[in-house]
Amino acid sequence: MNSVNLSIDRQNYDLMKKSLDACSTRSEVIENNIANINTANYKRRYVTFEETLKEVSDNLGLKSTNPKHISEENRYGDIEVKQDNSSSMRQDGNNVDIEIEKANQAANTLMYNALITQVNNRLSTQRYIVNGR
Repeated sequence: MNSVNLSIDRQNYDLMKKSLDACSTRSEVIENNIANINTANYKRRYVTFEETLKEVSDNLGLKSTNPKHISEENRYGDIEVKQDNSSSMRQDGNNVDIEIEKANQAANTLMYNALITQVNNRLSTQRYIVNGR
């Protein structure tokens, strides 16, 4: 592999790692929301990563013909935990909806499993290249 391919592989690896970190954080936040379903005035929390990732990629505005044109310090988006301050339909002020949280949990699990599969496939390919089998 030449240095350009190694740089691309490193950037892809870093992005997948950051995505896995976001999934892990999202899982913790969802579990916390579910644990606080009966806490008065609790406001659900949620994780933004994909939104900030899209903002970063949209705002780059750079045309690159070589992966080395963008520095290794490239931000991939921030993992942010935000609070949903929307009003609640419940009398106690809690705005956690167990059905939405369970759906978010299922979607997050699917995303995590897809990312793990991608990482494993990439590692298997690299192992095959290095070992020749």
